[in-house]
Amino acid sequence: MLENFGKISAVAIISLLSACGEVDNAATKEQSLTMDQISESYVKVILGLGEHEAGYIDAYYGPDLWATKVKAQAPNLTELRDKTRSLLAALKKITPESDLESDRINFISKQLIAVNTRVRMLGGETFTFDEETQLLFDAISPGATEADLDATLVELDALIPGAGPLSDRMVDFKKDFIIPSEKLDAVFQAAMKACHDRTAEHITLPKGESFVTEYVTDKAWGGYNWYQGNAQSLIQVNVDLPIYIDRAVDLGCHEGYPGHHVFNGALEQNLVRGKGWMEYSIYPLYSPQSLLAEGTANYGIHMAFPDDEKLKFERNVLYPLAGLNPEKAEIYEKALKIMRGLRYARTEIARRYLDGKATREEAIAWTQKYSLTSYERAEKSVRFIEQYRGYVINYTLGMDLSASYVERNGGGTTAGRWAAYEVLLSTPKTASMLKDDSPTS
Repeated sequence: MLENFGKISAVAIISLLSACGEVDNAATKEQSLTMDQISESYVKVILGLGEHEAGYIDAYYGPDLWATKVKAQAPNLTELRDKTRSLLAALKKITPESDLESDRINFISKQLIAVNTRVRMLGGETFTFDEETQLLFDAISPGATEADLDATLVELDALIPGAGPLSDRMVDFKKDFIIPSEKLDAVFQAAMKACHDRTAEHITLPKGESFVTEYVTDKAWGGYNWYQGNAQSLIQVNVDLPIYIDRAVDLGCHEGYPGHHVFNGALEQNLVRGKGWMEYSIYPLYSPQSLLAEGTANYGIHMAFPDDEKLKFERNVLYPLAGLNPEKAEIYEKALKIMRGLRYARTEIARRYLDGKATREEAIAWTQKYSLTSYERAEKSVRFIEQYRGYVINYTLGMDLSASYVERNGGGTTAGRWAAYEVLLSTPKTASMLKDDSPTS
């Protein structure tokens, strides 16, 4: 099912862009640049694009002077487009001296292709869903047929009690698993501590790392990690809608340990500080880096809580803390496992909606049916698609690719799996690069 991702290499895309005039032939005649010069210019290009699109830069902890200078004389879109073309041409002249340097060149190339694409989108160009995700995230997500999705619904239909539409019954069923608002922080902090402790058993965390939690409203997302640099994060949890008990561990791992907080801290410690690779001091949201960030964050849940350990922890610790009935934990977990068969439904909804093959109301109805949720949650899910577009592929496809990489390279042991997982956190990787069976050392 995953054979479609990352079929086009960075070199092939650069060649294609050259043929289309996207890599200026004149740029190839420029004086050769070093990797450090390319890295600095790359950061400044992203800073420049951030002046045109709020939210494009997810994190930046590079030199303040770079940001100040770019802000004082922000380049226009044409200048940014020309600069990305020039940098892509300069990268073609670099001869890597190691596999790791080759990965670095490939990573920056694909990141620049994404920058160039985002510039073009801001300039009014449009792409199909699959074209957009290939260019922005180095991947094309598998589709999901209604027949396969409906088969999962049949399985759930036999499990969920009551009469009437399955989505309505599921909403009623899940009411027993809502964390009371007055107990949310206690439950979330307990879950986060468990995520931290389990991660720290296998990964050496940066000295002094920490995070601050905020509860917010009126957001399209459920949780967000705003990495601040120096191994510090602001983690926001959206409380617009009731939060279910399973989301406590999910958010704790995804936003914290071993997810975004650890991912960003590892990149800063190992690549920015350890190697001086300044390209990692900035994180553009619409880029191949996001597929790895979201994928490892989602798979991190299974790393910290393998097999049935999540169920045991929730039943023994979180259910009592939330005042919920732990005897119902097993049937809830069974329903959630079956629902994993619906995980690519959201991607297919986004593809149909953004390609103009479904109206907004049809997208909401499809989300209600295949996410088994209320109209309010379905509308919020579609609002996320409207704001972030093809970004949705990063959660599911990214997790599946991360899982596949770890299982291939983990040697069948817990220590091996964590070592392979840590490679994903601290080396240059994109979707198509995850096809390689051997980790880069």
